[in-house]
Amino acid sequence: MMNRCGLLTVNKEPVPLKSIEVELEVRDHVATVVSTLNYENKEDKPVEAVFVFPLPGDAAVCHFSAKLGQTQIVAEVKEKQEAREEYDDALSSGQQAFLLEESQQSPDIFSLSVGSLPPGESASIRLEYVTELAVQADDGLRFSLPAVLNPRYQPQGSEGSSVQVTSVPASLVPYSLSLSARVSSARPVSKVESSCSLDPLQYLNTDQTQATIKLSAGHKFDRDVELLIYYKDAHQPTAVVEAGQASAKQGSLMGDPVVMVSLYPEFPQSVMSTVASRGEFVFLLDRSGSMGCSLNNREHGETRISSARDTLLLLLKSLPMGCYFNIYSFGSSFEHIFPKSVEYSQQTMEEALKKVEEMDANLGGTEILMPIRHIYSQPCIPNQPRQLFVFTDGEVGNTKEVVDLVKRNSGSHRCFSFGIGEGASSALINGLAKEGGGHAQFITGTDRMQPKVMQSLRFALQPAVVDVSVTWDLPKGVSVTALSPPITALFQGQRSLIYAQLTGQSSEPAEGSVTVKYSLAGHPSQNQLNFSLKPAEDTGSTVHRLAARTLIRSLEMEEREKREEKDGVKKKVVELSVQSGVSSSFTAFIAVNKTDGEAIQGPLLRRNIQTLSMHLFSAAAPAGFMACRRRRCTPMQGFSVLPQPAQPHLRAGGSPLEQQELVSQMKCLRKPVMSLINAGAKSRLSGRHSFEQQLGSRYPDVSLNDDGATASQSPRDPLLQLVSLQKASGCWQLDPALAAALGKTSEEVEKSKPALVNNEGWATILALIWLHGFKMDAKEEWELLAMKAVSWLRAQNALRVTDCVDAGNALLGSSVQKDALGL
Repeated sequence: MMNRCGLLTVNKEPVPLKSIEVELEVRDHVATVVSTLNYENKEDKPVEAVFVFPLPGDAAVCHFSAKLGQTQIVAEVKEKQEAREEYDDALSSGQQAFLLEESQQSPDIFSLSVGSLPPGESASIRLEYVTELAVQADDGLRFSLPAVLNPRYQPQGSEGSSVQVTSVPASLVPYSLSLSARVSSARPVSKVESSCSLDPLQYLNTDQTQATIKLSAGHKFDRDVELLIYYKDAHQPTAVVEAGQASAKQGSLMGDPVVMVSLYPEFPQSVMSTVASRGEFVFLLDRSGSMGCSLNNREHGETRISSARDTLLLLLKSLPMGCYFNIYSFGSSFEHIFPKSVEYSQQTMEEALKKVEEMDANLGGTEILMPIRHIYSQPCIPNQPRQLFVFTDGEVGNTKEVVDLVKRNSGSHRCFSFGIGEGASSALINGLAKEGGGHAQFITGTDRMQPKVMQSLRFALQPAVVDVSVTWDLPKGVSVTALSPPITALFQGQRSLIYAQLTGQSSEPAEGSVTVKYSLAGHPSQNQLNFSLKPAEDTGSTVHRLAARTLIRSLEMEEREKREEKDGVKKKVVELSVQSGVSSSFTAFIAVNKTDGEAIQGPLLRRNIQTLSMHLFSAAAPAGFMACRRRRCTPMQGFSVLPQPAQPHLRAGGSPLEQQELVSQMKCLRKPVMSLINAGAKSRLSGRHSFEQQLGSRYPDVSLNDDGATASQSPRDPLLQLVSLQKASGCWQLDPALAAALGKTSEEVEKSKPALVNNEGWATILALIWLHGFKMDAKEEWELLAMKAVSWLRAQNALRVTDCVDAGNALLGSSVQKDALGL
C-alpha cells in the first residue's frame, strides 16, 4: 500500500513556498549564487514542506542557513544518515529543523525539507553555491539557473531510490522569482544576453569592468533562466592563488593555498584547417515520448524530435568520404539502422536518411544505458577513431551509472553530448562529455540545434590531442598536489581547468609556472603559464570550495568503481565534505533550532512544493513507491506527482474509444495538465513503468506532437531542401529538384550553363553560390558540407570555374566572388 505522506490534494491547499530571490556574483568565469527561499505557513497546523529542485550539476553547495523571526541558524555538514536521524529526532520532539541533501542518483537534484513550521510563521532559507561558467562557441560565458525539473525516468532494476518530484505546469507554479547579478572582470564587460527579459545593463565604473543586471519584473516560470556574459577581449590563460583558511590545519586542503589554472589552448592554423577523413561516427538519438514536446516551449513550435531529424540530415551530409557511421535510437528499447557501423557511401547515406525521416518520439521511456552498452560491445574499427554523439532531453534517474559506463570506456572513443530543451540534466550532459573526452552543448530557449551540433562535429573532425601531461615549476620548499583528474581532452579555444594544492613556504621570489604538454597530429606542443604565488584578495574561499568539489566528485566516482575499498573512499569523501563545507552524495546539511521555546503542538502535515515541469508527462508519471524510514517517508523507485488520487491508466486491451480519448489528451503541452488528470480519474496506474514508457510500448505508432498522434510534414526549410539533395561525394546533380530548391525552373538552370561544363560541376557551383549568397547567417550549419563540395570540384580538372561563377551569379541575382567559394 502506498503512503500518501500528506501530498497536496486537488482542492488546492496552500503551498508554503512564497518566493525565491537570487543574487548572482560573477568574477571572470566563476559564479557565486545565493538563493533565498521564503516560506510562510498559512495553515492552522504545523507543516513540513519538501521542495525538490535542480542546481547545476557541477555546483559546489557551500552554505545553508535558516532565519526564523530574529533567529539565524547556520547548518552544518554531516554524514547523510546521521543528518537524517537528527532531523527526524528534532521533528519528533517538536523542534524546527531543516535538511538539505543531494540526490543519490544525480548531483544536479537537491531536496530541501523544512520541518515543523508553526501556524502563521515565516522562514527564510539561504542557500549558496559556487560554479564555473562554461565557455560557448562565441566566447560567451553561460550561466543557467534551472527553474525546470522534469521527472527523471528511472529504469527498471536500477539501483537506489529516486528523489520525489511534484510537478505542475508553468501557469500553476505558486511562487515568484527575482534575480539580480553583478559581473566583474579585469576586462570590460561588453554585453549580457538572456533567454528571459532583462532590465538594461548598468555599468558601475568608467572602464566598464563592473556591471549589474536584473531580471525584469513579472518573470514567468516557463523556462530556465540563462545569462550569456561577454567580455571585450578574448579569454586569456590565468592562474589564481587563494590563501588557506587561518582556522584550518596546515597541510590540509582548506589550510593550504590552492591554485586554479585556466588554460585556453591555441592550436596551429595548419592543423586546424585540416579535416580528418577517418573516424567511426555513432549517433545516439533519444526517441522517448518527451522528445515530442516543443523545443522552445511554444505551443506550435518545432518539436525536439523534428529538430533532431534535421540535424542528423546535416551531420550525414557533412561526413567525410572514407569514414564509417551508424545511427542508434532509444526509448524503452533501442534500435540501430545497421547491425554494425558501415562505410559512408551514397548507398549507405541514402538508406540511413530514409530511416531517419521515419523516426518519431514513440519509443516510450528513457533507457539510455542499454544502447550505450551495446555500442561499446562493438569492436572498434582499426584506424577509425570512434566518435559518439548523444542527443537527449536528459531526463534519466540513473545519471551516475550512465556516466560511469562512459568513463570506463573513455580510452576507446570521444563522446559529444547535447542537452535538448528545458530541464535537461546538466549532470548527465556535462558528465558524458567530460568523462568521454568530448564537448557538451545545451539547446534551450530560441537556440537552434544545428549550429551547436555542427561545431561539435568540427571538434570531432579535429585530430585528437594525446599524451597530455602537466608539469609544475615551483620555488624550493613548495610542493604541489593535483586535485583535478588528469586532462584527457583539449579543444581549440575551449577552457581546461586545473586545481592544485600548494604546500610549504619559500624564501625565494614567489613565482611559479605550469606547463601543459601534448601531441597534436603527431606534432609535440605545449602551453606554459607563469604566475605569482601571492594570494589574490577578496576571493574568500571560492577557489578552495571549487577544488574541494572537484576532488569530491573524483572520489565519489572512485568509490563507485572500487568494491574492496568502498568504505575507505567514502570516509575520505565525508571528511573532505565536512572539512570544506561542500555537499556530497554521502553528506547533508542539517540545521536544528535549539533555542528555548515551547515544543510545536499538533499533527505535522507534509506539503510537497510543486516544481515546474515542461512536460504533460510529469502529471502522468507513476506514483512514488514510498517506504517509511523511521518517522519520515522516503520515495522509492519513481516520482510522486501532483495530484495523487487521480491518475491516468493504460490497460492492456483497453477499448478503442479509451485509447482514442487518451491519445487526444496527450498532445504535448496542448491541454492543461488538470484535464488529463481528470480524464484519467476513473482508473489507476499500475506497475513501475513511467507513463511515457507504457504509452510508447502499447501504442508504438503514437507520436505526441502538437498536430495529433502522428508527426506532420511541414514545408521544409529551403536550406535543408538544398542540403538534402547533395550526394555523399559532395556534388549536386542537375535536376528539377535542385532547380526548385534554387527558386528557378529546370529550363532557366540548364539554359544558363556555360558550354563544355559537366552537369554535376555546374549544379555544385550553383549550390555553393546560393549558400554563400543567401545563407551566410547559417554558415556554421553548411560550412563542412561546402568544404566537401569544394574538394569534389577541385578534383574536376577541366571545370571552367570563372565562367560558372559569373553565369551562376547572373542566374541567381547574387555577387559572390570566386575566392569566397574557396575555389
